Amino acid sequence: MRIAFVVLLGVLAFPSALLARDYPVCLRIYQGFADYYDECAYTSIPQCQASASGRAAECLVNPFYAGPAARSHRPRAHRSRAHRRNRHH
Repeated sequence: MRIAFVVLLGVLAFPSALLARDYPVCLRIYQGFADYYDECAYTSIPQCQASASGRAAECLVNPFYAGPAARSHRPRAHRSRAHRRNRHH
């Protein structure tokens, strides 16, 4: 039980690291010379650039983005025999 609590605290303490994998583009916002943070919540560079406009910020490709979730392979539906018979006429 104690381990589960510690894991839960870790997830809650660093949610941005988990969310960083969900979007392909990050907005890096500068707060000082070497102080910045990343918001990885954008689906495209133009979308990010609209948010960056007028700010001390830049858009970056997210190095942690793994791509869309894999789709399960569904078998193709079989066509009826009537359809196959009518196809040649």
